[in-house]
Amino acid sequence: MYKEKIGMKFYKYHALGNDYIVLEPEDFAVGLTQEKIRRICHRNYGIGSDGILFGPIETKEADFALKIFNPDGSEAEKSGNGLRIFSRFLWDKQKVGADEFTILTAGGKAKAQVQSNGRKVTVEMGQVSFDSTKIPVSGSPREVIAEKMEIDGEIIEFSAATIGNPHCVILQNEVSEAVTRKLGPKIETDSRFPNRTNVQFMKILDRANIRIEIWERGAGYTLASGSSGSAAAAVAKRLGLCDSQIKVHMPGGQINITVSDDFSITMTGSVTKVAEGKISEEVFD
Repeated sequence: MYKEKIGMKFYKYHALGNDYIVLEPEDFAVGLTQEKIRRICHRNYGIGSDGILFGPIETKEADFALKIFNPDGSEAEKSGNGLRIFSRFLWDKQKVGADEFTILTAGGKAKAQVQSNGRKVTVEMGQVSFDSTKIPVSGSPREVIAEKMEIDGEIIEFSAATIGNPHCVILQNEVSEAVTRKLGPKIETDSRFPNRTNVQFMKILDRANIRIEIWERGAGYTLASGSSGSAAAAVAKRLGLCDSQIKVHMPGGQINITVSDDFSITMTGSVTKVAEGKISEEVFD
């Protein structure tokens, strides 16, 4: 009970404006329920964030294990920005150095390496699949590439992918926050996506650059997302519109993606530490 009375430690970081709070299991004496997650992430009643990174958790399958929670309290399988932030946190805590290490998430194992005195992190995100049974997407087993759906009376072209979590990438001539906020929640919860889906609206700039706007499952409109950038880059290459080295431009900034011939993804981007402190128990009253 002593830890609960003095508060629970938190560490806040952002990756291109996509902010996460890191909580260590041993410091969170009151337990982490969905209601507590929602309260901590609330921009007015809590600290405010796009999600919570809960770890490190002991595992024999990797150097570290991590649970990722959306601000609505649901658990996310994987987050590229979350993995970069958690890697920086491990570096700040002197649990890792310059060498590569592994992190296990619900969406699989990733390799990470911290660079530039903690300000930049490279993550091997794993292999993208377009297989409908793995994403998942309803209907017959297939690669979900350049299919059509109707939303609000408009026919849009989409491709679906998974990199440990589901994505729906929509190719458009122009992308905007307004359209993303309007159509994103409807596509996220469309019946063809039984586990819901992250949504990216993508514009091809040239063979080495794409621009995306993001609606994140369980979080809403988001300034940046590593897994979204990875999925969009993979789709751009799969459609033959981009080459292997792709710069993904998002409202919060840019990440660099390498898409190998088997659609394995390597992502490099920045991480910024924002604050650390203690959460008062009053916030849960």
